[in-house]
Amino acid sequence: MSLTNSAAARGTSASGTLRVLGGADAPALLRLCERDPVANLFVSARLLGLVARPGSDLGGQVWGWFEDGQLVSACWAGANLVPVEATPAALDAFAAHARAEGRRCSSLVGPAEPVLALWQRLEPHWRGVREVRANQPLMVCDSAPLVEPDPAVRRATLRELDLVVPACVAMFTEEIGYAPAPPDGGGAYRARIAELVSTGRSFVRIDVGRSGPEVVFKAELGAVSPRVVQVQGVWVPPHRRGEGLSEPGMAAVCEAAFADGVTSVSLYVNDYNARALAAYRRVGFREVGSFATVLF
Repeated sequence: MSLTNSAAARGTSASGTLRVLGGADAPALLRLCERDPVANLFVSARLLGLVARPGSDLGGQVWGWFEDGQLVSACWAGANLVPVEATPAALDAFAAHARAEGRRCSSLVGPAEPVLALWQRLEPHWRGVREVRANQPLMVCDSAPLVEPDPAVRRATLRELDLVVPACVAMFTEEIGYAPAPPDGGGAYRARIAELVSTGRSFVRIDVGRSGPEVVFKAELGAVSPRVVQVQGVWVPPHRRGEGLSEPGMAAVCEAAFADGVTSVSLYVNDYNARALAAYRRVGFREVGSFATVLF
């Protein structure tokens, strides 16, 4: 569903009004996201992508919470629920609307405090939760990396898609706990990877092993704005871990982003992944907040 100019009222209370946002609300939504451009990058990147490609599919709705006629909070509603600058009153309204529609998302994700507060309101009504990751440090690198970039890490090409997709499937399965559908990474999942590759947002190091070429480091820029990008899908195959590939690989991704004019490279990581946290800190990332994810 794309943002249109036919925004419809969906709920009111004594404190405010919830409605689905339309095209005329885009400037206000962007201003709302700019209150924290790192934490709110997912939604602002989707909106900027729609502005750049008018008529394209936004991939969901945005629910807006208005007080005295002003947009004060929002919630992305697609494959994920993602709150933006959500106040307690807005969370009450978002939860009520989500309960009325029924669960359509596969996760709740975003800044930890509003995500966990939203989940507290939804948990009695939504079953099937697989895992709650309550503390995922949100990290930023906004200066030159502290380690030498790996010169072998570069942007992937579409000719290498048959190497990149299996690596992405392996990462997804390891991180989420199940394979994308279909399990070989075909269909919409392959199309998404192809889009990342074709737009220069997929980074790889490909070495030639005994069985031929293989991806030994990969990362994607999952969300992009003119100033901030978010790195996702960082992965090294198990048999190559411990060789020091991730830190110079991440440094190379950061340098490439900075060369494109980005000022901040962000990511979030599970708090129990001590090795990854230590590696990112060595590259030059620092913690600026916390995300949370509720997986169904």
